[in-house]
Amino acid sequence: MASKMEETIRSVVGSGLTAIAGFNRKRMKAPEGGHPYLTGVHRPMTAEVTLEDLSVTGSIPAELSGRYLRNGPNPALPPDPASYHWFTGAGMVHGLAISGGKAQWYRNRWVRGSEACEALGETIPPGPRHAGGSDAPNTNVIGIAGRTWAIVEAGGHPVEMDRELNSIAHNKFDATLTNSYTAHPHECPVTGERHAICYRGEVMDTVWHTVLDREGHVIREEPITVQHGPSIHDCAITDEHVLVFDLPVTFSMGKLIAGFRFPYQWNPDHPARVGVLGRNAPASSIIWCDVDPCYVFHPSNAFIDADGRIIVDVVTHDRMFARSNFGPDSERSQFERWTINKDSRRVDRDIIDPRPQEFPRYDERLTGKPYRYAITLALPERDTGTLEVGDTRIYRHDMVERRTEDHDFGRDRFPGEFVFVPRSSEGSETDGWYIGFVINAENDTTDFVILDAADFAGEPVATVHLPHRIPPGFHGNWVPD
Repeated sequence: MASKMEETIRSVVGSGLTAIAGFNRKRMKAPEGGHPYLTGVHRPMTAEVTLEDLSVTGSIPAELSGRYLRNGPNPALPPDPASYHWFTGAGMVHGLAISGGKAQWYRNRWVRGSEACEALGETIPPGPRHAGGSDAPNTNVIGIAGRTWAIVEAGGHPVEMDRELNSIAHNKFDATLTNSYTAHPHECPVTGERHAICYRGEVMDTVWHTVLDREGHVIREEPITVQHGPSIHDCAITDEHVLVFDLPVTFSMGKLIAGFRFPYQWNPDHPARVGVLGRNAPASSIIWCDVDPCYVFHPSNAFIDADGRIIVDVVTHDRMFARSNFGPDSERSQFERWTINKDSRRVDRDIIDPRPQEFPRYDERLTGKPYRYAITLALPERDTGTLEVGDTRIYRHDMVERRTEDHDFGRDRFPGEFVFVPRSSEGSETDGWYIGFVINAENDTTDFVILDAADFAGEPVATVHLPHRIPPGFHGNWVPD
């Protein structure tokens, strides 16, 4: 833990760098043709909406009772297009409540950090906030023990929200969290614990394996030694391990000083590796396994196969943050199966589907165990230097038969991340529904679509029509009542 003197030095140095960055930021030029994440379908919403009389096509399954929640960046104040980065926008959570075969309500609410409260003339909710300014988590929203949390990585603290998506407090899990948190905890279906790998932007040499218990309180923060300040967006777990994706995207002091709000970039000098750590083991026992350089935002599932090998399915990018200063970029993404060999300390990569894609999800009742199906979001097959939404399909990968199905929503209809909701706790991976938002770019509206998992390519079971466009966001979840 840093001494008072170290904290004082950091504060002084940090203030100086902030001043230099602010000066350089004023000299930046806006991108020609408009910012890719502030225009088109990515144009932010400008107001909070509550809708209770929702139009529905088809029949909403009676078994669905809960809320679909999704988070994403949505500036509350007009951003400077010269310096805005998609990952830094203030969070806005969208929610759709379903019960009794009906869509009860839709709401969108800004996460109440300093930006939204300034724009709305409100007092900032109580609780500790991230000093670096990331105080409106914009990446994911989850339910834990009847409570709702907006979350983000790199040091931003969780914000607790009520059922109607009003921000209650900036809350470090009832003061049990000492360090940072993440946007991607993974719940073990056996223990109910949630595992995550967490990092802080200002800490270059340490990340943490952080575990929440069933009640959402921190019971482990194990420090893991790293170098260069890697950006570790997500992790994966087997029933014995947590996997640490330490890959060549790292903190960049040069980008920070230059004024960029997201100071991470591709670093070819940073070794690409995957750490294998026992769930309850000390960090000193971690086994690092080399992998060919690439970047992973999101894994699907991980498990130990019949031969005792560790398998993890991931979407890979050839590089990341190598060209664009406005959002994610890569020349190639694809869906792969990785086999981790702890003896040789190597990772073998096998391409499942070479088409551009992202946001893998699966039946999370099977987290850490062998599974069959993963769904992903198709990305446009073009080299724009950015990864903005623009394809009309989602894919379903059969990991047993090694084949892929497409569901195409049709012309000018752009889906976001879809999630699986099981019909019951005992059913199969196709006994349930895939749900998510689909933008209709032709008339600037949005549909909430429910697909039958047993008929993936077929027509939706039900569609809830929303009279406005919900900008593409990041992650969401079904939170059952």
